[in-house]
Amino acid sequence: MNLHEFQAKHLFAAQGVPIPRGYVVRSSAEAREAAERLGGEAWVVKAQVHAGGRGHAGGVRVLEDPEGVERYADTLLGERLVTHQTDGRGQPVRAVLVEEGVAIERELYLGVLVDRASQRVVFMASDAGGVDIEEIAAEEPERIHTACVHPAAGLQPYQCRQLGFALGLGKAHMGALTRVMQGLYRLFLERDLSLVEVNPLIVTGEGRLLALDAKVTVDDNAVEVGRQAEIQDMRDLSQEEETEVRAAEHHLNYITLDGNIGCMVNGAGLAMATMDVIKLHGGAPANFLDVGGGTDAERVAEAFKIILSSPAVAGILVNIFGGIVRCDMIAEGIVSAVREIGVEVPVVVRLEGTNVEQGKRILADSGLDVIPADDLADAAARIVAAVGQSEPEGSESRP
Repeated sequence: MNLHEFQAKHLFAAQGVPIPRGYVVRSSAEAREAAERLGGEAWVVKAQVHAGGRGHAGGVRVLEDPEGVERYADTLLGERLVTHQTDGRGQPVRAVLVEEGVAIERELYLGVLVDRASQRVVFMASDAGGVDIEEIAAEEPERIHTACVHPAAGLQPYQCRQLGFALGLGKAHMGALTRVMQGLYRLFLERDLSLVEVNPLIVTGEGRLLALDAKVTVDDNAVEVGRQAEIQDMRDLSQEEETEVRAAEHHLNYITLDGNIGCMVNGAGLAMATMDVIKLHGGAPANFLDVGGGTDAERVAEAFKIILSSPAVAGILVNIFGGIVRCDMIAEGIVSAVREIGVEVPVVVRLEGTNVEQGKRILADSGLDVIPADDLADAAARIVAAVGQSEPEGSESRP
């Protein structure tokens, strides 16, 4: 679960991490009032969306008069911002953050994440703040410095000093950097976070350290089990893909993709393998959909509805391995869904595992135009052929 910048900075401030003074507003008039309340000679107006690259996309601007703040906020609010991290439709802008202008002496990068290989929380820092850290990591990896935190000992002051020296900070800034890192570490643990990024962390003209930007990602599992009630209330569904939200309500793991072959699979690994084989046969998956191991006929029917809510879907491949879930139950769900929804695109079904023969018999006796497949390769070839992208070798497209 992602947070908006203003929400992340609210959490930063609670941990003593210094941030610029600012106000989140939802109208152009409020934006002007915020600028006047802050005072000063310059203000930064930032579109609040769950995407990076806002500056390059025109979503961040420095203004030098309250009237300009009002006009610029008016151009953002109610529109959709397209960045390199969004699709072509972009993300809706429903709020903007108006902050005081600050003199920037240096821009740094500071991040906190979980390193799966070492099973540790790791701090990453670079003197190349304000730019895409991925590019720096690829082109100049020597400018990325890390500190691995032992879970029993926690973040140590010497690790903060080591990163500070690596960033070229003087002794005057070591205490401030230590306080920032310790605040972020507490936040990371207390709020069950999976990622924190401060890009840039600036040294101001007055010599202070300030978190000029903030990105926070929360572990979805912690939110779902109710460990983070306050953060749950911060969720902005307008920033999430509508179909994915609907799928989550039915305990379906769904991600929208760019192809035209809908996939319904049980198990994340099998789902990824299914998409790979579809691509191998010249097709393009329209989604990732894992119905889970404990699915039932109702959930299968809902999965069909979600897949078919996309006008891009020209065919559906169902690939089920019956372990915990029985193939006959899946078959009943498929028959029920096809009859209820009136599916008008070709459906290829591959079943294997518990009660597979009963499942195949249910499909065969249904009288529905469902295409059976013997294995995954055969299923992929048949669905690709059925949507008109190629022909399956050694078989007819409609047996």
